[in-house]
Parts: sequence; C-alpha cells; structure tokens
Amino acid sequence: MQTHFTPEQLADPEIQPLEKILRSCVHCGFCTATCPTYLVTGDERESPRGRIYLIKDLLESGRAPTDEDVGPIDHCLSCLACMTTCPSGVDYRRLVDHARVTIETRYRRPLADRLLRAALARLLPSRRLFGAALRLAAIGRPFAPLLSRLPGVGPKLTAMLALAPKSPRRGERAGPGEFKAPAAGAKRRRVALLTGCAQDALAPQINAAAIRLLNRAGIDVVLPQGEGCCGSMLHHMGREVPALDQARANIDIWMREIDGAGLDAIVVTASGCGATIKDYAHMLRNDPAYADKAGRVAALAKDVSEYVADLELPYRSPENLVVAYHAACSLQHGQKILEAPKALLRRAGFTVRNPAEAHICCGSAGTYNILQPEMAGALRKRKVANLERLKPDVIAAGNIGCLTQIASGTATPVVHTVELLDWASGGPRPAGMG
Repeated sequence: MQTHFTPEQLADPEIQPLEKILRSCVHCGFCTATCPTYLVTGDERESPRGRIYLIKDLLESGRAPTDEDVGPIDHCLSCLACMTTCPSGVDYRRLVDHARVTIETRYRRPLADRLLRAALARLLPSRRLFGAALRLAAIGRPFAPLLSRLPGVGPKLTAMLALAPKSPRRGERAGPGEFKAPAAGAKRRRVALLTGCAQDALAPQINAAAIRLLNRAGIDVVLPQGEGCCGSMLHHMGREVPALDQARANIDIWMREIDGAGLDAIVVTASGCGATIKDYAHMLRNDPAYADKAGRVAALAKDVSEYVADLELPYRSPENLVVAYHAACSLQHGQKILEAPKALLRRAGFTVRNPAEAHICCGSAGTYNILQPEMAGALRKRKVANLERLKPDVIAAGNIGCLTQIASGTATPVVHTVELLDWASGGPRPAGMG
C-alpha cells in the first residue's frame, strides 16, 4: 500500500509504527474470508481491508472522523481472525485501536449513544455496580417492549436485558485472600488469579472452580486485595486514558505480590482479559514509570488452560459426555492458544468436538453484543447453529463474554472449560448442567 504521510507526520513517534503497518498490507483479500462482518454483509467497508483504507485516510488527512468513518470501525469486533489469516503479518489490532481512540476524542456521538456508552464504561468495570445492575435487570425485563421504542438506544437496552441472567449467582464469590493448597511439593508454587469485574458478578463459580483445581494440583492461589478491572473493556471502547489507569493500578498490586511472597504466574480465566494483560508491555511502552513493570506482569500472565496444561491432576470423567468446544477469539486469535483447552478436556475423559467455522466470532466481543445487537445477533445465530449441529451434552468456552452470548441463544448447557476440568478431577458438577 502506498502511503502519503507528510514529513511532519512521519516524525511523530505514534504515526511511524502505524505507517509501517499500513505499508505491510498488500490487499490480498485473505482477511475477507475470515472477517465475521464481511461474511454477514459482503460489504468491503465492513472488512479489515476496507477499514485499513479508511484508517489510512484518517491518518494521512488528519481530519476528524465522520459518520461514514465511525460506522465501519464500530462494527469491527476486534476478533483478530484477520491477523491469524494474514500472510503478510499486518498488525491490524494496532490500527483499529488507534482509530477507536481517534473516534472517542474527535467525534461527537448522538446524546443517547454517549449516555449509554458512559453508563457501560462506569458499570461494567465495577463489580459492585455491575452486580447491582444485574439485579435491577430482573425488574426491568418486563419493560423491554417499552424500552425498545426509545430512539437511538432502544434495541441496545433490550439486548442488554436479554443478556442478563434471570437469576444472578450468589454465594460462590471468592476472595480477596490466599487459598493454600492442602498438599504441596518441596517448593511451593504460588499464583495470582485475576478476579475480574463482569465475570465475578455474572459467574463467580468460574474462579471458584479454578481455585479448587489449582489447589488440587498443590498450588497456592492469591486473589490480591484491591485488584480490579484489567482495562480491557475501556480499551476496546477507545477510552485509553482510564483504561491505562486501570492497568497501572493492577500492575502496582501484582508487583507487590511479585516482589513480596513471589508469583509463578498470573492466571486468568477470562481470555479477553488475558489478551489485554499480555499486551500491557505494548500499551504502557511509552510510560517510563511502568514500561518495565508492565513487561514483567505481561510475561507472567497465563490463561488458565495454558497454565493447567503442564499440571498433573487425577482426571476421571464423571460421565461420558460430548463437549462442543467454542474457541474464544481472544484465546485462539489474541493469545494463539487453540489446542491446550481441547487436549485438557480429552485428558479429563470428555469427547471433544469442533464446530464448523470455529474461527468465526460468536458476536460477544466485550460490549459489542450490546452496542451492535443486530450484527451480534446474526453471529450468535450462526455460531449456535454450528455448535448445536454437533449434538453436544454441553458447550465449553474460555471467556465469560462468549459464555453469556452463546447461552442466550441455546438450551444446551454452556460452561467454562475450567468448570469441567474441576468436575472431572473431584469438584462439583458445574451449575446449569442439571
């Protein structure tokens, strides 16, 4: 791709790496074959290649984004399937992240949209506020037909209500604190487990299962006091300043553990969060006070399936069940972890089946299934159909967003991979499986 940046632009340290990324795109079109929005619409502007043209024009011209620019960027799920497919290694993620920050700072959205986004940015990263919102959703659900008529945000509000569980789980929330393994080797291993924000409110049983599983393997688990949202949600909304503040706050807390009793790993059960934490070194590369610490934290971050893969556990499948495995985009494309979860489930005695189009997003993507309900609904329908075609007893995935999205479209039980591993090694039967 020919670029036409001015010498002044090329002197900007933020523009230089983006210009190199733009030049690496050769317009081969491989990305269109795996882009969910292009598969649904057939519109070139709704493909990575089309968005790259758009972002290139925004960067070169320096103009403020218009409605025509914002639509295609908002429709991108950041699933990163295009990066897995791209033969040229185009780092599309950096381009779309930059475009989102540009939109957030230089484009004025309609009032209703601004209010909804502000509410999501405040509610979702807060365990306390999000938990309260889930309880209020039960009250608001009967009013969904009325809310759907609100101009601009009606479908988004009804989508939010539809995604909220009818009865939020209580009583399984763990931490903060340290959970000692009853038995450990000569050298005790100690990990921090990300508590998370939305997951802790929606499905606290996931981390409870992870703690039992790790303890069973002789590993001590700490949930540090004060740890909060990893910054992923705000980062993908283009709200980079508060997102980086959240990252710094967690880095400070984890560094106290690293420099104190020590950590072998920072284990994450929400793959969307894991992909972001592993990217901290890049996100904070220009912060002299945090660049080194961010790199140390990022190097310790492990998805739970990645970490558990090397552990010896007494797996014994309690039932001969067929598991349809959904590979979360943030796991298979964002972290390049695809085989470990399936290998673990097979080792535990389950029959694992892969759906068609396993590389295509389910439509969750953080706040996407709220802010883009029509596209998210189409992708959920496509994903659920492929999963149900396998006739599974249960669907497993490694990300809370995917679990919530898929569960809202099927009667088949949908659980986290770690819940099945915990069950197969002596833990309780996963909730929702009868």
